[in-house]
Amino acid sequence: MFVQLLCTVWVIVNLCDGVSAAGSPRHIVFIVADDLGWNDVGFHNPDMITPNIDRLAREGLILNQSYVQPVCSPSRSAFMSGYYPFKTGLQHLVIANYQPVCLPQNITILPQKLKELGYATHIIGKWHNGFCSWNCTPTYRGFDSFFGYYNAREDYYTHTTAGFLDYRNNTNAEKTENGTYSTYRFADEAINIIGRHDKSRPLFLYLPFQAVHAPIEVPPKYEALYPNIQTEGRRKYCGMVSALDDAIGNITKALTSSELMNDTLILFTADNGGWISEHGNNFPLRGGKLSVYEGGTRAAAFMYGSCLEKPGTVYDGLIHAVDWLPTLTAAAGGTPVTDRDGMNLWPSISASSPSPRTEFVYNYDSHPFPEEGHAAIRVGDYKLIDGFPGLYNDWYKPEQVTNLSLTNIKDWATKYQLFNLKDDPNEHHDLSTSQPDMVKKLAARLAWYEKQAVSPNFPELPDPKCNPELYGNVWSPGWC
Repeated sequence: MFVQLLCTVWVIVNLCDGVSAAGSPRHIVFIVADDLGWNDVGFHNPDMITPNIDRLAREGLILNQSYVQPVCSPSRSAFMSGYYPFKTGLQHLVIANYQPVCLPQNITILPQKLKELGYATHIIGKWHNGFCSWNCTPTYRGFDSFFGYYNAREDYYTHTTAGFLDYRNNTNAEKTENGTYSTYRFADEAINIIGRHDKSRPLFLYLPFQAVHAPIEVPPKYEALYPNIQTEGRRKYCGMVSALDDAIGNITKALTSSELMNDTLILFTADNGGWISEHGNNFPLRGGKLSVYEGGTRAAAFMYGSCLEKPGTVYDGLIHAVDWLPTLTAAAGGTPVTDRDGMNLWPSISASSPSPRTEFVYNYDSHPFPEEGHAAIRVGDYKLIDGFPGLYNDWYKPEQVTNLSLTNIKDWATKYQLFNLKDDPNEHHDLSTSQPDMVKKLAARLAWYEKQAVSPNFPELPDPKCNPELYGNVWSPGWC
């Protein structure tokens, strides 16, 4: 009892020095749920069956204002680099399988930072930061191992996209697992890594799951958990979320049985809002994936584990995807990273004190057709949307079948929308007409950021050198 008390006091006193209760650097598990909506987890919606996610969220810190980009590759690039995508050329849509594009190689990314601190680094799941050159791929960018796929989406069982295999075990194509549901397989791989991990070293396990991105595929037993949902797509989608929850439960059991859990920090986040046309849901937030409204950018997220001073609470401080590199590096005991857009929020999150972040840019995309939204900024409680807000701009209920909210992008070119998110978090009341001075203030701040932007690196035509048939019908690096 006395020893336990001493240990507890020791942890609290050493909140931010990068060591765990065991006296060695803490392990970090970073879980990304693909296209998971705000309303698609039990800690926001009691109709969802996610007991493992809910337990971790409620016993940790629910991150109530944690923001991401409105679509996939931009968020993942921000997680890894600490830079806004409009500074790396990745602000427009996502990296397509035929594009000779990747997260710029001159940036030292998160796993490289952690390797400098002695971490074993592993990635399981979806990379989607480019693969045209081997130097763009995970094991050339700081990860000791990679099991997963390079592109945006693929079949959960055949692991193919556009008719070709996209499945890797490190640098080798994995051709023997046709028929294995990826959520199961990724969890098994995580459990194997945890089981064989050398406990004398800290572990960084990055788990960007395929779930719950389209295609909507799930073992029948999970779909059967939701008999009251009438829409087949929504019923299967919810089953996919519950399958993901089971996988996370099995991984946490492995951490416990391997005696790593007490020294592990778990970060869970969506990469963007739920995709409305693929049955994701963000209600009561407005919009969804492919929009800069809150439903596309305010992520379901939590942190659990070592060194959280006030677990079991909701953290309302502002967080952006760019913050995770400096924050996790600091949590691991590294020198604070101050040369990126991201901020070190570890002192604030670990102590549940106010976030030093007071503003961020949702997106800035100068492409003529910014489907995911042209530009938006938040400063304090106010949010300004400049121009086209994205392809989804309504409030969608869970079983509402809808198509894109298609409008003419040119019609939005000179329009502003202003919201007070403290008073109106669901963006019902546009204040741009009644508060022109606030519009002017935020527009000037957004213009300051826009001057720092590079053009989108988004080749429109397929690169003819990107031909999986030349690589045994496998999506492969080596053509740029």
